[in-house]
Amino acid sequence: QVQLVDSGGGLVQAGGSLRLSCAASGGTFSNYAMGWFRQAPRKAPDFVAGISRSGGNTLYAVSVKGRFTISRDNVKNTVYLQMNSLKPEDSAVYYCAAVFKAFGSSVSSQYAEYGYWGQGTQVTVSS
Repeated sequence: QVQLVDSGGGLVQAGGSLRLSCAASGGTFSNYAMGWFRQAPRKAPDFVAGISRSGGNTLYAVSVKGRFTISRDNVKNTVYLQMNSLKPEDSAVYYCAAVFKAFGSSVSSQYAEYGYWGQGTQVTVSS
């Protein structure tokens, strides 16, 4: 089983940037498609971005497309979320997640498909 540790959150002004990291251990990282979700207070978790096992395919929520970039390093067992042009509405706890994929290059945006989760990292964007 894979264990995930999120990091990189913080307080930033609107228009600024942050890079989140998610370090994986305990499994073969390249066997997992990865995703980032976020949850604001009193709201359900929202899909933000996903990436296939090899990194060849990515998927983004409409609200972040063109501003956020997901990437992965299968040597360092880490997935990243580069967030640019941040807005106050991007404020949330961000979670990385993993879903085992035996083969293929699919990306999932469905919360229920992901079986492994990081502990979350807070992102706060001030106006």
